[in-house]
Amino acid sequence: MNNDNPDPSHILQTATAFWASKALLTAVELDLYSALAEGALTADAIAGRLSLEPRPARDFLDALLALGFIDRQGEGEQAIYANTPATAAFLTRKNPQYIGGFLEMLNSRLYGFWQHLGDALRTGQPQNELRDGGRSMFEALYADEARLGEFLAAMSGVQAASFARLAEAFDFSRFATVCDVGGALGALSCALARRHPRLALTTFDLPPVAAHAERYIATQGLSDRITVVSGDFFSDPLPAVDVITMGNILHDWNLERKKQLIASAYAALPAGGALVVIENIIDDARRENAFGLLMSLNMLIEFGDAFDYTGAEFRDWCEEAGFRSFEFIPLAGPTSAAVAWR
Repeated sequence: MNNDNPDPSHILQTATAFWASKALLTAVELDLYSALAEGALTADAIAGRLSLEPRPARDFLDALLALGFIDRQGEGEQAIYANTPATAAFLTRKNPQYIGGFLEMLNSRLYGFWQHLGDALRTGQPQNELRDGGRSMFEALYADEARLGEFLAAMSGVQAASFARLAEAFDFSRFATVCDVGGALGALSCALARRHPRLALTTFDLPPVAAHAERYIATQGLSDRITVVSGDFFSDPLPAVDVITMGNILHDWNLERKKQLIASAYAALPAGGALVVIENIIDDARRENAFGLLMSLNMLIEFGDAFDYTGAEFRDWCEEAGFRSFEFIPLAGPTSAAVAWR
């Protein structure tokens, strides 16, 4: 860009990015992509199926086309719209790679909360349900079994690609036992079970999660390979295993709690064991991983004192706990695995 003649395009594109975001989130809310999974449709047919007004429906569909979130063949009223390879893979409900649950949560909860980012920055306080006297996110989730199930499915879907990549990229062949701490539905354990048939696997989470995990693992045909263990990782010792994994767990907590979890993992591991943390690790210079930095702001909005972190910070905390060496493995998109060796 010519510094003598600056261009406002990037400013305007980012300032209006919520338009594009809301268009995509609304397409998921309407379940547009599942409708298109059955075959390409005209704009009028889509409007009829989704109960939309025909004129704005065409603007909506062509906006999604321009953004790359739908395909179109032809022009005018006879044009037909279809899924892209990515929306077919990730945004149709029957697909096992479905990540729409995460987008539904963004739309129904986080989209509104982010309008209070300024208040969060000024006060350091969460801006979610607690702002209006409600319960915290986790309190509300664990009190409602249906909402808990939806949340667990959403988190499992959005992490699936990184879990599959970790199963390939990290050498699990030298170990016998793995425990996924905060394992939710057991999606990471399932990915490891499919790739490494010799591993004995445990998924560890709070008691309300157990039934959901057992059902999910059964649907994957892996109940004989994965043990579901209930406990509180802040008050109960972690299972003694060769490898402990944590997928998007550390960033939910403040520094004191982060260090407590790392120390608990160290205590549970043998010499030569590994703690593997799957997170949107921020680059040490804090210049490149925009998603990780924005996720850290999201943790501020959700929890107040929770935050994402750099690889250097992870190393410092783990060295303090006694871990001796480290490596970082790129996974899907902005996600990495941070590995600390005992």
